[in-house]
Order: sequence, then structure tokens, then C-alpha cells
Amino acid sequence: MGFSTDAVHAGQEPEPRTGAVIPPIYQTSTYEQEGLGRPRAGYEYARTQNPTRAALETNLATLEAGKHAIAFASGLAAIGSILQLLQAGDHVVCTDNVYGGTYRLADQVWRRFGLQFSFVDTSKQDAVAAAIAERTRLIFVETPTNPVLTLSDLTELSRLARERNLLLVVDNTFMTPYLQRPLQLGADIVVHSTTKYLNGHSDMVGGVVVLNDSELAERLRFLQNAAGAVPGPFDCWLVLRGVKTLALRMMQHDRNARELARVLAAHPKVQKVYYPGLASHPQHELACRQASGFGGMISIELGTLENAKAFMESLRLFLLAESLGGVESLVCHPASMTHAAVPEEERLRLGITDSLVRLSVGIEDVEDLVRDVQDALEHVQAATTRV
Repeated sequence: MGFSTDAVHAGQEPEPRTGAVIPPIYQTSTYEQEGLGRPRAGYEYARTQNPTRAALETNLATLEAGKHAIAFASGLAAIGSILQLLQAGDHVVCTDNVYGGTYRLADQVWRRFGLQFSFVDTSKQDAVAAAIAERTRLIFVETPTNPVLTLSDLTELSRLARERNLLLVVDNTFMTPYLQRPLQLGADIVVHSTTKYLNGHSDMVGGVVVLNDSELAERLRFLQNAAGAVPGPFDCWLVLRGVKTLALRMMQHDRNARELARVLAAHPKVQKVYYPGLASHPQHELACRQASGFGGMISIELGTLENAKAFMESLRLFLLAESLGGVESLVCHPASMTHAAVPEEERLRLGITDSLVRLSVGIEDVEDLVRDVQDALEHVQAATTRV
């Protein structure tokens, strides 16, 4: 089936008793059993199984071209469960410009339990290879990165991971399976914050892990049940609702971001635009080869914190808020919001300056978004140099 057909139908057969087209929200904590040791249809307790969650997991596994999907209460719960596959003393090579919450989880939580992390530029395969140690078990990649949109070559990294007998994990939140399918490029595990584009409506929090390896999937399902960081049925239903329009939304996000990036790149008050869809992006060719689009995320450098504040506070349609991937456009200040947990020295090394602004481009009329950005830039001092 085609992507949009799967998005609408995979895991979502009409409810057999009434014929309801939309899967029900099974809002229950437990299930009546037919007899001792005889649960109905395999359902015993809602932390372990829930039909609405099962429908979502089937749907997302299909969209990512995977065999198994395991849903969690948040993207970070999903990442944390992947890290629980490891043991004290194991080592992880991780993208340096990773989401601030992922960095915080690794650096301030899992280090205390004996995991070791090397944060490197995973766009450079030589740097990844050099960071691999005797106890390395996993390479964790975010591509494009948040927020400076650096890409990593998943085909090459998957080859390196296979050669070294390592797992390659890819955070595909920014691109979604509509634009990029890491499993088909050789990755072992894909993770998403379903809060973002998969849901697309900024009204729930969740995460998912997708993979093909049945043994690893069984271990992750054990952790899902044992630790209990599971999404509620209503949250699962909201993602199923959102996924039905994922293809349509991503086309509009991508179309709007391309036009807005072009306008920003030509504006004299913008020092630099980070967007893989621009020919000036150093990895534009890789973006064209690895994905079918460029997504809806743009970051811009405005030179000073005062300029960044003036710009963000002058926007009308772009709402100042955390998160991304909803139908509405959002603006974020990574240094003080999403990446505040990253030490300042490291932020600056990565290009996450106090004057960097991240835009999550929504699905509004692009003419209105362009006008909003242009009007806000009127309140910014002219750049003296372009980066």
C-alpha cells in the first residue's frame, strides 16, 4: 500500500461489534478474564496491553517499514528504554548537537548508572569511527540535528555499525517516516517523539520505538511493561487521529519551510539560515539523497541576543513556545529553552548561540508566514556580517 493509505488504515480495522470506522478509546485499567489463566483476547492489564495502543503500534511500525513498534509515554521515555538495553560500563557514541533533553538524560541520569557517552559530530564518519571504544555498544544519531540541522549519512553509519557489531539508533522526529525511513537505510532502531509531527496538533505527549529485530523488540516490550512508562489510550488515539493526515501536513510544512528559508536567506538582517533545503547548506546533496523532502524546521542566526528577543517578541503568527511539529507555527530560543541543559561552552561550540532562533514552520498560508517574519525583522538591527 502507499504511505497515505497505510497512514489511514494500518492497524485500524473497523471495530467488529458496531462497525465503528474509528478505533475506540479503550479507557480501562483492567480486563475481565474468562477464567483463571484465561484472559480474553490476550488482554490482562492496561500497562501491559491496550487495544488502542496496539492499533497505534501497528500503524507506526507500518509507516516506518518496521516489524515492531513499542509506544511510550514520551520521546525521552522511549530513548531511556533503549539505553536500558545496555549495562553499566557500556559506551554510546552520540550526536553532539542532539536535543537538549536527550543530552540531559545521558549526561545527568545515565552516567550516574555507569553508562559512558562520547558526543561527536556524527556527520563526520571519521569522528564516529575514532570515538568507538572496546565497550561501545550503540551509535545514537539525530539527523537533522536540533537545532542547527546538521545531517548524518545513515547509509555510511549503518555500514560502520555493522562492521563494528554495534546498534545504530536514529531519532527521526524532525523528518517523520513520510520524508525519511532510517530502517531502509540500514538503521537498527528508529525513535520518535510522537508529540511532534506524528501527532501534529500539539495536544499530547508520547514516544515510539520502531525496529525489525524481534529479540530486541521483546526486550523493549519487557521494559515497557516493567518500567511502565506507557501512553494512555486517549493519547494513542490522538496520534492515530493525527497520523491520518501526516502526508498532507508534511507536504505543507515542507513547502512552507522551503519558501520561508528562501526569503530569510535573502534578507539583509539575517546572518545565517540553517535549512537543508537551501543549496547553500553544506549537506544539501545528502539531504536530497537521503530523504524525499527537507522538513519544516529552520534556524536563523540574528547576531545578538537583543536582535533575537526583538524578533521573537514581534512575531504574531509564530508563537513563542517549546516543542515543534504542530500545525501552528512556533518560534523557540534554543539556548534558554530546548538546550538550556547543555553547558554554555558546548552550546557555543555547536553554534547554539544566544542569538540563534528556531522556527517550526506550520501549515498556515505561506504568504502570511512570510509577512509575519518580514515584519518582525523590521525590529532587528541590520547585520554587520553574514556567517
